[in-house]
Amino acid sequence: MQRLDGRATAEEIRSELKQAVKNRKEKGAKTPHLAAVLVGNDGGSLSYVTAKVKSCNEIGFESTLIRFEDTVSEKELLQKVNDLNDNPDIDGFIVQLPLPKHINETKVTDSISPNKDVDGFHPMNLGNMLLNLPGFLSATPAGIMELLKRNNVETSGKHCVVIGRSNIVGTPLSIMLSRNSDPGNCTVTLAHSRTQNLKELCLQADILVAAIGRPEFVSGDMVKEGAVVIDVGTTRVEDSSRERGWRLVGDVNFAEVAPKSSFITPVPGGVGPMTIASLMMNTLKAMELNGK
Repeated sequence: MQRLDGRATAEEIRSELKQAVKNRKEKGAKTPHLAAVLVGNDGGSLSYVTAKVKSCNEIGFESTLIRFEDTVSEKELLQKVNDLNDNPDIDGFIVQLPLPKHINETKVTDSISPNKDVDGFHPMNLGNMLLNLPGFLSATPAGIMELLKRNNVETSGKHCVVIGRSNIVGTPLSIMLSRNSDPGNCTVTLAHSRTQNLKELCLQADILVAAIGRPEFVSGDMVKEGAVVIDVGTTRVEDSSRERGWRLVGDVNFAEVAPKSSFITPVPGGVGPMTIASLMMNTLKAMELNGK
C-alpha cells in the first residue's frame, strides 16, 4: 500500500507556481490576485478559506478575504459578486459554499463571471469541461487528476467506480476520467443513492472514488485487492481524546481498506491539499485566459 500524499504533491505545485510568479514579476507582469468571499462563521468553511489565503501568501499571489455575517441578504451578496466581476485588479474569486439557506447558491454561482470562476462551478466552465474546451476545471476533480498524474497511477483501460454524483465532484470527475487523456481513458461507473448493487460494483473497481460525505462508508469488504482508492470525504466527528474535541474522517474506513489497496489517499492530507493547489493553478490560468 502506498499513500497518495496530497500535501507533498501540493507543495511541489506551490513551488512551481512560486517560480512562475517570480518570473512574472521579473518581467513586470501583474501579480495574480485571488479574492475569497466567506459568509457566516462555519468552522469548516473558515478553515478552508484560511488555508487558501495562506497558500496565496506562500506562492506570492495577492489575496483578499471578504467576510459577511450569515444574515447578509442575497441582494447584497450578489452586488459584491458583481463588484468583483468588474474589478480589474481581481483575477479570480470564489464564494465559499455552503451559503445560508435564505441565499440561492445556484443564483450566486451563476452570477460569477466565467473568466473569474476559479472554482470551476459556472455552467459555462462545466460545459467547456464537457467539450474539452479551454476554461476552468472544478478544483477538486482537477486536483484528483493531478494527484494521479504526478504519482504515475495508471488509469488507461481501468474500471473506475465513482460513488457520488454531485456537480462539484462526482459528475465532473467521472467525465474527466473517461476522456481520451492521461490520466483518463477509464471505463467509469457513476454510482449514487439509488444504485442497488453498490457493493458488487465497488468490488469490480480498479479505481474507487468515494465522494458522498458519509463517514467511513466504504468498508474493507467493498474493495478488491490492489485497488486505487480516492477518499474525497471530510467530516468532523466528535473525539474527546483530541484537544479540539473532533477529528476529520473520510468516506473510507482507512484501517480496513488501506491494507487491501495499492494506492490510497489519507484524510486529512490527501485530496484536500490538492483542491487548494488546483485553485491556485486556476488563479494563474485566469491571468493567461484574460490576456494579462
